[in-house]
Amino acid sequence: MTPTFSVIIPTYNRPRHVSGCLRALTQQNYPRHQIEVIVVDDGSLEPLDRAVDPYRGRLTVTLLRQRNAGPGAARNMGASVARGEYLAFTDDDCRPQGDWLRRLDTAFGTNAARMIGGRTVNRLSRNCYSAASQLILDVVYTFYNRDPRAARFFASNNVAMPKRMFDAVGGFDSGFFRAASEDREFCDRWRMQGYAMAYDPEAVIQHLHQLTLRTFCKQHFTYGRGALRYHALRARRGSGRMRDDLPFHTQLLRNLRGPFSRMRPNRAVRMIALLALWQVVNAAGFAYERLCAIGSPRLRGAELARR
Repeated sequence: MTPTFSVIIPTYNRPRHVSGCLRALTQQNYPRHQIEVIVVDDGSLEPLDRAVDPYRGRLTVTLLRQRNAGPGAARNMGASVARGEYLAFTDDDCRPQGDWLRRLDTAFGTNAARMIGGRTVNRLSRNCYSAASQLILDVVYTFYNRDPRAARFFASNNVAMPKRMFDAVGGFDSGFFRAASEDREFCDRWRMQGYAMAYDPEAVIQHLHQLTLRTFCKQHFTYGRGALRYHALRARRGSGRMRDDLPFHTQLLRNLRGPFSRMRPNRAVRMIALLALWQVVNAAGFAYERLCAIGSPRLRGAELARR
């Protein structure tokens, strides 16, 4: 029987996270025979069979392995063998709520020809770095998905779409291997094709991304690198320019007003400091990638097109 959903999980060197994600998928209140799970090992140092094998009797699960090429390439590999009508992407450090697939199924029932993005909730609320990273994602969603029926951006850890449309768009750009923002670039290509996107905040995944000061800075430096590549490629194909995103920055303080009003003063001070750090390291990553682009014919041409 052809499954309705193919759930694709890219992973790298995190067997315990993979096990936790699979455990959460066994608790979906959705017919088990309509789900297949595809775990793509992106070149981990040790095989993941011990993490996956305990769930083979409880889920229809396939474990694939590729040489380390990044999460975008791993998602594409999973999609290439998927049998489901819909592809549902999440990450190994995510725990989909029990009604996640049922919510997605209901959303597709009203309009199957679109991408559906769900809501991500930080499960590590005491970790200030994880909380700050979640706050950044929340304000991004507030700006880009203000109209849920005409959304513009979804992170790749909680998104689903018809497989045929994913194939038509061409999957994720694996050129973002050393950077990030492949989800931004994919959403831009999706919209350029004239395809719709809709936000469903009821399709929830819990995120357990344990961050430190070092990994917080690394994460947002990498996002800055990806932003340069994203803007350059988007300009080259004519789907937008960097100045189109200027309102996000001019409206940032307004969009943060609500979250900050619900914080205790000491927590708010800490978040302000981390948001300032986010801006600095993100800009540093952007500048670094621009320097790298000088030696890259592909990106140098895109940069010229952007100007």
